[in-house]
Amino acid sequence: MERTAPENISTVGQLRASGHRHRTVAEELRDNLLTYLRNGEDAFPGIVGFDDTVLPQVQRAILAGHDFVLLGERGQGKTRLMRSLVALLDEWTPVIEGSELNEHPYAPISRGSIARAEELGDDLPVSWWHRDERYGEKLATPDTSVGDLIGDVDPTKIAEGRRLGDPETVHYGLLPRYNRGLFGLNELPDLAERIQVGLFNVLEERDIQIRGYALRLPLDVFLIASANPEDYTNRGRIITPLKDRFGAEIRTHYPLDAETDVELIAQEAQTVAPVPYHLMRVVGELTSQLRESSSIDQRSGVSSRFAIAATESLAASALRRGAIAGEESPVARIGDLRPVLGSLTGKLEFEMGEEGREEEILEHLLRISTAHVFHELLRGHDLHGFTAVFEEDTTVETGDLVAAQSLLDQVGRIDGLADVLARLKVDEADIGPGPVAAAIEFVLEGLYLTKRLSKDDVDGRAVYGS
Repeated sequence: MERTAPENISTVGQLRASGHRHRTVAEELRDNLLTYLRNGEDAFPGIVGFDDTVLPQVQRAILAGHDFVLLGERGQGKTRLMRSLVALLDEWTPVIEGSELNEHPYAPISRGSIARAEELGDDLPVSWWHRDERYGEKLATPDTSVGDLIGDVDPTKIAEGRRLGDPETVHYGLLPRYNRGLFGLNELPDLAERIQVGLFNVLEERDIQIRGYALRLPLDVFLIASANPEDYTNRGRIITPLKDRFGAEIRTHYPLDAETDVELIAQEAQTVAPVPYHLMRVVGELTSQLRESSSIDQRSGVSSRFAIAATESLAASALRRGAIAGEESPVARIGDLRPVLGSLTGKLEFEMGEEGREEEILEHLLRISTAHVFHELLRGHDLHGFTAVFEEDTTVETGDLVAAQSLLDQVGRIDGLADVLARLKVDEADIGPGPVAAAIEFVLEGLYLTKRLSKDDVDGRAVYGS
């Protein structure tokens, strides 16, 4: 979308004549959030599963003008939530043209800008800063320095002949450069404790100190940080005085139900082939089972990226089948999930003692998850038409390289198939060999898991029988 800044305002005099009012970042966020709330609009588009838990706390922190920490395990959407706050800023805000610190034309804070404002008066040039550029972010690492975040003396400016005590010799760090914006600090506990001390003044007094300079810069920056709870004891901690300076500590969480998991997967997964609803439900249920399993280190958590990667791998497996088996419009099937599990173990931290059993644990939980979704979606439904296929010792062979049409040719006509497709949320407009084969294979696997069919694995293929 093309962004057009106000063209008729280029000096501070024109800005005053327009009636513009200077607001702090906290006031901008508060006013714009209140507008969203009064209009019943979604202030945090794309944030899934936090509506009744996390977002109300975030809203209270913003309305109070509090910097805050998002505390939660990996893959809970903390960074996504931090970045979404940009939408609560005004689309355009005026700055003194050429200012390193994005100073407001009404309130210059650096020595150079103050001098320019006094000299030029109403002719002080104004430029416009878009909200998308007002968010900065830094991944905290142990080697991050005070200079990176706050600033340091610039030796180049000293070499040009300026005095060491001259504030103009300072090279500003990331935080001052996002003055009048938002700044996200990811994995805050990884920041060395002596560097965390450097944030005290920014959060409390709203100024910065650099190498003993008599320099007071009243910054206007809204700070959000993220942290993993385990980092308090494993890799580092947020020191107590710094925690005290944040206005709020907000606990995030993983999706609380399967439908939320499916919504998140559907929103985030970049699939190269269609993945049916019932398969996304299985992936979501598998992720939930992993988050409750005693075999998984729950202190580390099971990231939502696991579910997203599993869904994308499912689609990739279908695409591979399409290329090898000559299937024009391949659709992911339940048989595609088992072969991709091995590549997902790196996203999980298993408990000590489970070494060598990783894939076995995943396959066991996959069977439980598939049976659970099968019961939920087809509970009480007459599946006699499927079991009737096997009444004369018929077998049906499928697998990740068996084309959809080949599977359909083996089962023939099945009574009640249309009702099953409806229950599995297969849209009538999408009915074709791929979606139908995916539904049939899911039912066959469900019947096997509920002990109404047998199943043998032969050379990587599944053979179902009576």
